[in-house]
Amino acid sequence: MLYKYIATTPEGEKHSGTIEAANMEIAISSLQAKNLIIVSLVPAEKTKFLWSNLKFFERASSREIVILSRQLSILFEAKVPVLVSFKLLASETENPLLHRKLLEVIDDIQGGISMSQAMAKHPGVFSRFYVSMVRSGEESGRFEETFSFMADYLERSYELAAKAKNALIYPAFILLALTGALVLMLVFVIPQLTDILKEAGQEIPFYTKILIGLSDFFRNFGVFLLLGLVLGIVFLWKYSGTEKGKLAISRFQLSVPFIGKLYKKFYLSRITDNLETSMSSGISAVRALEIAADVVGNKVYNKILLDSVKEIKGGRSISEVLAKYEDIPPIVYQMIRIGEESGKLNFILKTLSRFYKKEVDNNVDAIVNMIEPVMIIIVGIVVGLFIVSIIGPIYSITAGV
Repeated sequence: MLYKYIATTPEGEKHSGTIEAANMEIAISSLQAKNLIIVSLVPAEKTKFLWSNLKFFERASSREIVILSRQLSILFEAKVPVLVSFKLLASETENPLLHRKLLEVIDDIQGGISMSQAMAKHPGVFSRFYVSMVRSGEESGRFEETFSFMADYLERSYELAAKAKNALIYPAFILLALTGALVLMLVFVIPQLTDILKEAGQEIPFYTKILIGLSDFFRNFGVFLLLGLVLGIVFLWKYSGTEKGKLAISRFQLSVPFIGKLYKKFYLSRITDNLETSMSSGISAVRALEIAADVVGNKVYNKILLDSVKEIKGGRSISEVLAKYEDIPPIVYQMIRIGEESGKLNFILKTLSRFYKKEVDNNVDAIVNMIEPVMIIIVGIVVGLFIVSIIGPIYSITAGV
């Protein structure tokens, strides 16, 4: 929160300005730490309504958190004090939300709480995995190593997610543009060409009649179709917010031909990488599984990991529990069993993570290489159908004349 203050130095010099703090007590402590005598301290006037609404859309991207983590890793490795590191990064960041959150973390640390506790107050920026890793570093005293592990993990996770998303953006854009062009043709172009064909009095081929029928449908019922589409999207959005909806959508995501296999490998890579990073930093296996469940991003695997935690607490091994689930490939629990028996579980998890990351990279590259020719074929078929259905009969008319 932003506060306006008027203060004086012990020598009587007057100071005024604003200060960011989580609450008034922390603002007072921060000003007193600067050896200032507070004359007045009040909350700053609220900003304009439009700006306050715009803050709703503020967010810290995964890329910005990756950069922040890497910078903290470097600063801690260079033995720069915690508060100095956070103040430096807060002054450098261009993201208003991240700037405010870092200032609040600084104020909380100055107020006497730990870094992990300060970060835990901002779950929209620092995930449970992030906070748990920081807490592990505090408990072990290995801040440099912990932040290095975390920065490496976040970079790998970001690169993997970005590559998977980028592979799907191009076909989605092409299909959206093609659908828009088809609707425009059916609503505005086809009716005019239909009039020409009807005036000519010639027999209209059946495939042209189908196209004309589609055009009439869109013109007469297009509004209802659009309304149904909007209602469907709203329903899906509401449904996706429920536990049952999240599970159904996650299951559908894993069931889509070819793309489902890509997502499955992506989530397995994220799970094994997260487990390896957490356990290498001294976090227990049970806690690591709970953290992995939070960050995996798929309700099916989230449920598998949380159910596994209950059984592992009862004394069963990780490999034994995971072997029950068909969404966990045999190679995963068999390799984990080898790691448990040999005492090299972290190494096995890192190997699995690299294997699935490579599999995702290969699948994404295959999709990217396949997309362009497939899109060309689809566009060619659609354009060909339009030519045969409309341009063909018109050509017959002109040839008859």
